[in-house]
Amino acid sequence: MPPTDESRALLTDLYELSMACGHWKLGTVLDATFHVTFRRLPFGGGFAVACGLGPLLKDLEALRFSESDLAYLASLTGADERALFPAAFLDSLRDFRLTVDVDAVPEGTVAFAHEPLLRVSGPMIQAQLVETLVLNALSFPTLVATKAARVCLTAQGDPVIEFGLRRAQGPDGGLTASRAAYVGGCAATSNVLAGKRFGIPVKGTHAHSWVMAFDSEPVAFAGWAEAMPNNATFLVDTYDSLEGVRHAIEAGRKLRAAGHAFSAIRLDSGDLAWLSQEARRLLDEAGFPETKILASNELDERVMESLKLQGAAIDLWGVGTHLVTAFEEPALGCVYKLSAIRRPGGAWEPRVKLSEEREKTSVPGRLQTRRYAVDGEFACDVIYDLSSPPGPQAVLVDPLDATRRRAVPEEATSEDLLVPVLRAGQRVYDAPPLDASRERTSAQLGRFHSGIKRFLNPHRYPVGLEKSLFDRRTELVFQARGRAPAD
Repeated sequence: MPPTDESRALLTDLYELSMACGHWKLGTVLDATFHVTFRRLPFGGGFAVACGLGPLLKDLEALRFSESDLAYLASLTGADERALFPAAFLDSLRDFRLTVDVDAVPEGTVAFAHEPLLRVSGPMIQAQLVETLVLNALSFPTLVATKAARVCLTAQGDPVIEFGLRRAQGPDGGLTASRAAYVGGCAATSNVLAGKRFGIPVKGTHAHSWVMAFDSEPVAFAGWAEAMPNNATFLVDTYDSLEGVRHAIEAGRKLRAAGHAFSAIRLDSGDLAWLSQEARRLLDEAGFPETKILASNELDERVMESLKLQGAAIDLWGVGTHLVTAFEEPALGCVYKLSAIRRPGGAWEPRVKLSEEREKTSVPGRLQTRRYAVDGEFACDVIYDLSSPPGPQAVLVDPLDATRRRAVPEEATSEDLLVPVLRAGQRVYDAPPLDASRERTSAQLGRFHSGIKRFLNPHRYPVGLEKSLFDRRTELVFQARGRAPAD
């Protein structure tokens, strides 16, 4: 894992540097606007949770090409085995400083397909160069925060602990996932470095190896109680889970006599519904109704939902692999698309990318999303061009189906989701503490209809293009295909 203060200038794909060099050689003088969007909601769900902005802003502020970066780029060769990049171009990178404007949705904001998560506007070379850095910073965290939000909704207020570091995709993946899981709603992590770096509460028990290192389970539990009386959670399934509960109760009595709390037991295998119910009965009968039951073992929101329906007596949930790897859908598919250019002294000119697949036809212009609410509940989102904000009688059009239209309720209140974060490369946004982003996720989800939060056939929240933007896109598509709308 690289040092946290290492430049991220080379955290990019080669084609971005090649295009930057191409623009430099041709003397291109253009401003450009790019947007980050995703085309489909993950996990077959009804929402996503935006995440990753905080670390991204730090990387953008610190973006520089070091001498070692430039030396490496100078060593690259093209197909003719000559230097890929001219020395003069590399010299221009030595003084590289971002002067772009960036607007983004705050972390913890609920987002939907086709809505911009982030907008970059500024010199073409600069806006192009940050593409991979931006996508890398937002895609995976948004995926994990969404997964965490789904898991925490299933837990119905029970604390969820992220347990996934050892199964994460490397050290960087583990740290990123721990941070994103906390934004999504998890209460704590087992990842100690994430605790130090991000201020996330850390929690943990002991492993099966602790029990196996002693001659018997009662001796192992007694040793744990003696060594860690203020962290008295016992993993009870090394040999026989219910017998392990009984042995934990014995250790719990000694803890109580010494003035310490018997915090919890942990079940990590077997029939978690039945075992938790039986464990609860044993704990209550022994006089430990306050002792919690923590469950782990390949949990995700669907397994947890089933356990809840079965009446499992589980108070705490340890979720690892399926959370930190976004197991069933490990990529969000964010894209970074050019949507407008501006020549020196001119106005912004919209640009559109066509595709045989409707969802891949881009949205032109400089975009913003306006979220409307009625009686405190979010009602619909309208994507619009900054040059033509929605009026009091706004109509949204489904970007994939022109026949699906909806008028914004006249009584609705509204807010714009993208907020300024960089202006001329300088930060104008104070990223909130991680706790505040976590609270934002919960508050946002609380304002949506329950239908978008269910797992089976979730309700489709209304998101569309403001009608004039939809019409403009249609016109540009016809122009790009070389025929007029009347054809």
